Parts: sequence; C-alpha cells; structure tokens
Amino acid sequence: MTQKKDMGKILRQFGLIFVALFIIVVMSFVSPVFLTSQNITNILRQISLNGILSIGMTFVILTGGIDLSVGSVIAITGVISGSLMANGCNWFVACLAALVCSLICGFVNGWLISYIEFQPFIATLSTMTIGSGIALAYSNGKPYTISDPAFIKIGQGTVAGIPIPIILLFIFCAAGLIILNMTTFGRYVFAIGGNKNAAKLSGVRTRVIQLAVYVISSVCAWMVGLILAARISSGQPIAGEGYEMDAIAATAIGGTSMSGGIGSLTGTMCGFVLLGLLSNSMNLMNINSFYQKMVKGLLIILAVFLDMRTKGKKD
Repeated sequence: MTQKKDMGKILRQFGLIFVALFIIVVMSFVSPVFLTSQNITNILRQISLNGILSIGMTFVILTGGIDLSVGSVIAITGVISGSLMANGCNWFVACLAALVCSLICGFVNGWLISYIEFQPFIATLSTMTIGSGIALAYSNGKPYTISDPAFIKIGQGTVAGIPIPIILLFIFCAAGLIILNMTTFGRYVFAIGGNKNAAKLSGVRTRVIQLAVYVISSVCAWMVGLILAARISSGQPIAGEGYEMDAIAATAIGGTSMSGGIGSLTGTMCGFVLLGLLSNSMNLMNINSFYQKMVKGLLIILAVFLDMRTKGKKD
C-alpha cells in the first residue's frame, strides 16, 4: 500500500513537470520573449512570493488545517515595518517588530485551533478579518512610503546577479524540506494529519505541533510581507489580499491532501512553479486577469477531484 501511495505521488509530480515542460515548449513558439533571461528572472521573482507562502501553507494543510489569515499577516507586516521606518526607526528593528506581530498572529491561530478546538477554517477566517481591520485601522487606510535603501534591497536587490527574493525562496524551500523530511517534528506533522487521535495516543504532543505549524505559516507570511513592501517601496494596508488562495492552490495542485496526512514540499514546489508559468504565459498572451482567476479556480477543483479519486481507490 505504501509503495502504491509513493508511486502515485511520484507519477503526479512527474505529471506536473510534464505540464510545465509543455507550457515552456508552447510558449517558446508563441512568445519570442518567453525564454529570455529577463523573463525567466521575472517568473522566478513572481513565484518567490507565492512559493514562500506555499511552504508554510503546506505544513498547515498536512495537519488537516488551513490558514486563511496569511494575507492579513502580509498587510500587518507591511504597515508595521513601513510606519516604523517612516518615523526614523532602523530597518532591521522594524523587521523584528513586524516579526513579533506575525508570531502573535500565528500563535493566536494555533491556540484557537489546538487548545480551544475551533475549526481551522472558522478560526483563520476570523483572524483574517481581524488582521485586515488592524492593518487598516493602524494605517488609517493609507500606505507608508519606504525609502530606506537597505530595506528596499530585500525586494529589489541582488547578490551575485541573483535577485534576493529568489535566494530567500531557495532558503525557505531548503529549510522546509529539512524540517518536514528529516526531523521528528516533520514526522509528527504527517502523523497528526493522518490520524490525530492515534498520534496523540502514541505520545505526540498534538496541540504543540498544531500550534507550531501556524506559527511557521505566519513566519512565511512575514517574509513575504517584507519582500512585497520592499519591492513596491511601500507598506500597504491592503497588501496580501487573495494571496492565501494562490498558496492553497499551489499546495493542492502539488498533491497535498486537503484533509491532511498526504503530500510533500516537492509537490508544492512543482505546484507554485506551474502556477507561475501559467500566470506569466497568460500575461504574455494578454489574457485578462479575470480569466486567469478562473483558470486557477478550475485547477484547484481538478486537484481536489484527483485527491478524492485517489482516496476513493484506497477505500
């Protein structure tokens, strides 16, 4: 059974790679700029935000949860760091202050879900709404202009010619793979998603692990918030709206079961790369953003349908 499950996971990931290669081949004929170094860099920049966010979302969904509040955490990160720098605060201190706020958001989510036993959807929907309100109230609905060159480098700078957001994406991917695949914590994440009660009876501190994955998700959202604020040189109170849906889409398309226990970060990585290729391709073909949202929605439906089919065969 385990071998069949692993084979299904491998085939699904190869299927995503095949689709990605198909898009690359087709677009190389459709658009002469698709394979240029500038456009490839643009694609990597685009996927860096959703990629980092999807890593945290994968941890959450593997436990059988969901985090709808990441968009609000992105907005809070932007306005907190932006307001502090606008008032003369050091950029590093401003980033740490935003991190503390993000950790509080993640802790509240985890506490509501693991200790108060709220449904993840309800808990994070509530904190998403509250967080959005906090960002708007704190900034009075106005953006904070950021002019600190050291901070702006986070979103616009390069190291050895490689954009910093891309480097951060690789760092978060590597850290996520190590934590999920090579640590006891990672095994517990899968165990809770597979059967929470059995994991608890086996001695797993399920509440602590559940709380931790929401904190991880918020840390990823914090990083995305910093990159986004640095990229646009502004802390926007409405930044991050809809970002949670792209992260969920990448995770689901990558093969992580929405009910938890099944999935991988490599699958999620394939998912957000595929979404990035699709978005870039549709932009180059001047396809309206409204239709792009429809395509993403259809992809989520297809991913969940395949997940249901897989479970149906096992049952």
